[in-house]
Amino acid sequence: MEKAVRPEYDGTPGRSVIDKKGAFQRSQSAFRNWVTADGSSGFKAQPGRYHLYVSLACPWAHRTLILRKLKGLDDVISVNVVDWLLNFETGWEFNEKRDGCTPDTVNSVKYLKEVYKKVDPDYNKSVTVPVLWDKETKTIVNNESSEIIRMLNSEFNDFCKTEEQKQLDIYPENLRKSIDDINEWIYPNINNGVYRAGFARTQEAYDEAVIGLFDALDKVESILSKQRYLVGSSLTEADIRLFVTLVRFDSVYEQHFKCNKKRILDYPNIWPYVRDIYQIPGIAETINMEHIKKHYMMSHRSINQYGIVCIGPDLDFMAPHGRDKKY
Repeated sequence: MEKAVRPEYDGTPGRSVIDKKGAFQRSQSAFRNWVTADGSSGFKAQPGRYHLYVSLACPWAHRTLILRKLKGLDDVISVNVVDWLLNFETGWEFNEKRDGCTPDTVNSVKYLKEVYKKVDPDYNKSVTVPVLWDKETKTIVNNESSEIIRMLNSEFNDFCKTEEQKQLDIYPENLRKSIDDINEWIYPNINNGVYRAGFARTQEAYDEAVIGLFDALDKVESILSKQRYLVGSSLTEADIRLFVTLVRFDSVYEQHFKCNKKRILDYPNIWPYVRDIYQIPGIAETINMEHIKKHYMMSHRSINQYGIVCIGPDLDFMAPHGRDKKY
């Protein structure tokens, strides 16, 4: 079993808090068990046993969908997709009437909070996505995306569709320190930084978040001017964790969260890098820009009072990126 990673809050801020400075503070994930190939954790990797609850809008859940796709686990781990519209009183809802959404095919409930309540009737913490559910023991294994993607990367290799997918390792032993070091500053400043800017309640909190965000993006731009991916020539976990934020940036965070100092389009290395990852077979299938834009702009009424969804921007993720030839 790999070491646990530092917990992050996965999902839209339901029970997260605003501190005395007006700064957005995330809650931590509550379920931290681990699926292992040999079953030593009590949760053995088996085809058909585990289920993911996700939102196509949520960048944290998006991480798990990318790993499921890249590792060829589509037929091994089933998935349900919640409604893109989040009611902050009732939480994530299953609504098969929406395009791209599904009913709950495992527990047959209407709200994701009912899944949490099946495990703990007194549960009163954040109800977030993604959720990794065990159909056999009828419990939540884990709701921490940074850990779930590591499970999908290493513990289900016996069930990958192809040998190439089995051999794919986005958290290789020789790069782990470099990946961890990158994650250490990308998560607070970029992944969570856009939320800290968007949900800030004071100018001071916003300024601190947005300055840190663009300082970190400048650092990424510098790294990508020298190599194809964040830690070298191979795609790793660090790239996937960054990508899910970058692919949403110009469509949502730039205007909705007031992260408008620059667009991703304005970075000569980051923008081709985003296209490079987008064009990896299977990645585009995990992205639903309608869910992404409607979720943020119609759910966050404290930011966008009338729930009007902007029409743009027009982004060509399939334009040639050239990074495979450059590096």
